[in-house]
Amino acid sequence: MSGSTLKTAAVVTAVLAGLLASAYALGRSLVPEQHPSTAGATTSAHGPRYADQPPSDDPGTPSPDATPDTADGTGPYGAHVSTGSSRVALTFDDGPDPRWTPQVLALLSQYGVKATFCVVGENAESYPDLVRSIAAEGHTLCNHSWKHDVNLGKRSPETIRADLRRTNDAILAAVPNAHVAYYRQPGGVWTPQVMSTCANLGLTPLHWSVDPSDWKAPGATAIERTVRSQTEPGSIVLMHDAGGDRSGTVTALQRLLPELLGRFELEPLPTGAA
Repeated sequence: MSGSTLKTAAVVTAVLAGLLASAYALGRSLVPEQHPSTAGATTSAHGPRYADQPPSDDPGTPSPDATPDTADGTGPYGAHVSTGSSRVALTFDDGPDPRWTPQVLALLSQYGVKATFCVVGENAESYPDLVRSIAAEGHTLCNHSWKHDVNLGKRSPETIRADLRRTNDAILAAVPNAHVAYYRQPGGVWTPQVMSTCANLGLTPLHWSVDPSDWKAPGATAIERTVRSQTEPGSIVLMHDAGGDRSGTVTALQRLLPELLGRFELEPLPTGAA
């Protein structure tokens, strides 16, 4: 083979390699990143369960406005990210859980703090005694969908409505006089359909402004650091009392409560009940 032929072959090879690399890069850019609320999910007979990821039956898409706009107290699609006052609200998602919820309740009771629990319908049905304990201790109950389906917002209005009503019914079966005033969308994946259903059912869409990502089980120190540094007057703090090993959350909460009480007034979100 002549020298010119070899040079030509080398040029062609280089061009083809460049084209293949460009095609690969383009393909990667067209694949959306997976929302953290949709990874590694499993379910059990007693509702959503996950090792270090939030529960989900199938992948979801994050809200287009995932970063809360706290200037007016609203975030994605107008969901609340502020208490509307100088007070701070602690919220706990995905329970109740027979191991972790009692530990969270005990700490809150120890420091005289009331919080808001966003419960999953399947878990509320499985552990009604825990729902009763939450209510009896003066905490606010919030609807967090029937089985933590992050794709719920993509479903038909009838399906969304049935899901939220079924969850409300499970809460009311445990606490007949409960006033469920709030709904928190799994993964924060708000859609116009969910917002419209909330309006029809008289539920206030509840988002958050402080997220220590405790569902990733990053350890108590990391959870504590985020909550301490990001919490300010009016913050709604997101944590979890179910869905996996929540020892880090419990330990962080034990350290945080006395400090937060020294800086803020902690309140349960008001239900508006008479």
